[in-house]
Amino acid sequence: MTNALHINASARGKSSDSRTIATTFLDALTAQDPTLTVDTLDLFEERLPDFGTAAAGAKLAVFTGQEQTLEQRRAWDQAREVFDRFAAADLYVLSIPIWNSGIPYILKQWIDLVTQPGWAFEFDPAQGYSGLLTGKRAVTVYTSGVHSPGVPLEFGADFATPFVEDWLRFVGIDSVAEIRYAPTVLTPDPSVGLAVAQERARELAADF
Repeated sequence: MTNALHINASARGKSSDSRTIATTFLDALTAQDPTLTVDTLDLFEERLPDFGTAAAGAKLAVFTGQEQTLEQRRAWDQAREVFDRFAAADLYVLSIPIWNSGIPYILKQWIDLVTQPGWAFEFDPAQGYSGLLTGKRAVTVYTSGVHSPGVPLEFGADFATPFVEDWLRFVGIDSVAEIRYAPTVLTPDPSVGLAVAQERARELAADF
């Protein structure tokens, strides 16, 4: 049985193209594996804890081997709850609309919560960082209104894809498949591109 976590970083609800494509993939995967369990985390619908002064102090205490204060422990425990939900899955499906050349701020907040020493990674002074979430897989779904790979810079840049790819590698997830639907604004008939992306999602599910 596979436990999938769908991390939806779109604020458009059921109108979201990235969510639609991710759902197509998960529905196809469920059809061939009825034991699949899917946990959907809508980042704009669920209240994430802040990662502020207390949480940053708690993280530094872990790095330096110091004891956390009561306030720091509370912040650390809140972050741990978010991480445990993340770590419980062995397949991650991320719906990522590209905003202003990057990822939505709420996804960055979630990443900052779960990417902690001793949980998602460890550090060795001689060897550097190593990810702890090995043996897991990820599917990334990117959508963009104007930017598309290969277009001139005047149509925007993409800092979202390399950031997410590097983060997944950083935490130990090196089996990553990508689905992309872009551009949605410049295309004469966006429904054609959406259909192609959904077919790619179904084909990808068939290979799992």
